[in-house]
Order: sequence, then C-alpha cells, then structure tokens
Amino acid sequence: MAQATDVRQQEPAPLRLSRVLHARRETVFKAWSSAEHVKQWFSPEAFTIPDARVELRVGGPFELSMRSPAGEEHLIRGRFIEVVPQRRLVIDMQISDGDGRLLFEAYTEVDFADELGGTRIDLVQTYTLRDASVAWMVKGAPEGWRSTLDKLESEVVRMQGGTEVNRRSAVHASFHLERTYDAQVARVWRALTDETAKAKWFSGTPGRWELLERHVDVRVGGTERVKGRWEGGVVSTFDATYHDVVANERLVYSYVMHLDDKKISVSLATMQLKADGGKTKLMVTEQGAFLDGYDDAGSREHGTGFLLDALGASLQA
Repeated sequence: MAQATDVRQQEPAPLRLSRVLHARRETVFKAWSSAEHVKQWFSPEAFTIPDARVELRVGGPFELSMRSPAGEEHLIRGRFIEVVPQRRLVIDMQISDGDGRLLFEAYTEVDFADELGGTRIDLVQTYTLRDASVAWMVKGAPEGWRSTLDKLESEVVRMQGGTEVNRRSAVHASFHLERTYDAQVARVWRALTDETAKAKWFSGTPGRWELLERHVDVRVGGTERVKGRWEGGVVSTFDATYHDVVANERLVYSYVMHLDDKKISVSLATMQLKADGGKTKLMVTEQGAFLDGYDDAGSREHGTGFLLDALGASLQA
C-alpha cells in the first residue's frame, strides 16, 4: 500500500497543448482514424511504429508498437472512449515496455476546431504512473509531443497531395464564395475596412489566440497586417496590400500568409458588394499559390467561409 501511495504522490500534472495545422478539419481527424495514417506520425522524432491496429469506433482498439532509435520497444494498448466525427476523440492508453510491464496510463482527449489558417487541435493528456521509476518519460512528454505534431503536420500535407514540408513546390487553387447579409452595404463595407469593426470577426478564438499586431489601412497602396500567437505557440501572420478600392463596391488585394517563419501562400482576392433590397450580397473570389508542401486541398476556401460566417455574426451584434 505504501508503494502505491508513493506513486500517486508523484503523479504529473496533465499535459495541455494546442497546434494549428494548415489543413481541413476532416483531414486532420482522418489522420487519427486508421493504422495506415497513425503509423506515419504517432511517435516522437526518430521513433518508428512497425505495427499498429486502429479501429475508429467507441470501444475500438488504438494499439501501437513504438520502437526507439536504440531498438527499444514500447507498447501502447488503448481503446477509443469517445468518437465525435471531426470534432473530438478520447483515447484511454496503457503504455508498457517490451516485456509487457505496465509503465503508465495516458488518458488522451483531443478536440478539433476550424480556425484562421486551418484546423486547431487541443490536446489534454492525463497520466497515471504505474511505475514511479519512469516518471522521467512523462516529464519528457511536452517535447515528445512537439516533434510528434511536427510529423502530424507532414502527414496531413501528404494526405492532401502535397509534397514534404521544407521541399520547394507551388500548388495553385481558386474558389468563389457568396454570402447575403441582412445589413445595408455601408455597414458591410465598414466591417471589411474599418479596423475596429473588422477586429470583431477577423481574428482567432478568444482565449486561445493572442493578438500581437494589427493595423488596417484600406486605400490603394495601403496595407493590412494581423499577427497573433495561438495557444500552442504557433504565430500566424496575414500581410495584405490593397490594389483597388471602390467604396461600397469593390476591394482587390493580395496577401501573404506565414506560420511562424514559413511562408505558406500568396493569394489574390477580390470582394464585390451588391445591394439587394435592404440586404447586401458579398461575392469573394480568391486565387492562391500554396507553397512548399502546403497544398491547399480546399482548406483556404473552408477557412474563408468560416470567416465570412463570423462577419455575418458580427453584423447581428
């Protein structure tokens, strides 16, 4: 009994982390859903997964054999506790050594959400030590998860048909979206061009995104920048230059997106406004070049639609 008490006294605090991935929520969720994908990324840098069994259903197995660079084996025997497609996963895992000795348990909760720039995953992992001598392994979990999520980023890029991250490539895509708002044209125009009004909808999730820099100067030759840090530490930067401004009618601008120091895309956008009785029809067309592995696969269109819906909500406030 005394030994069990000692282990409990050393229980580590839950690990909490977030990451924004430049991919659609459906793609990021799918990366957790099968052995084929999980084997590509669910391990720290330099570790491999020679064998996996994953069945995405409540009670289904999440079982992996993880091999270190030195050849040591660790076994993950888990099962899905909760599955909400494209929104949430809960996995109860038991981690053992190669001889089957139980080391610790990791109750893992993962939430998926649309965000500016792609998909945000929020992960909470709660640990129960079964062998106090391996507490160091849990202490190293933050760094292990950092490199694991780097591999997840590469996997979702691959799944979207892109090339490996850090390889030179350019993939082109375009889309057109329309929204009708229950507001006069002048009010919609203000929401698109006034810094205070635009801040109500063109930003990250409150509490999970910290604004670092914002300025809006909507005129021919004017620029706009929105820079913020996500809860997981990734910094996204939107840099735009306005080329055509016709008050209450049209905006044409180009913009560059960065995630940390990585330039991920260069785009040309056109916004047209048209009065429709007492309402306003907004038409948005974008043409983008997605760079060095960040194949869009529809994620920018999806994210822009998310923002246009947020714009509509701000007009009702």
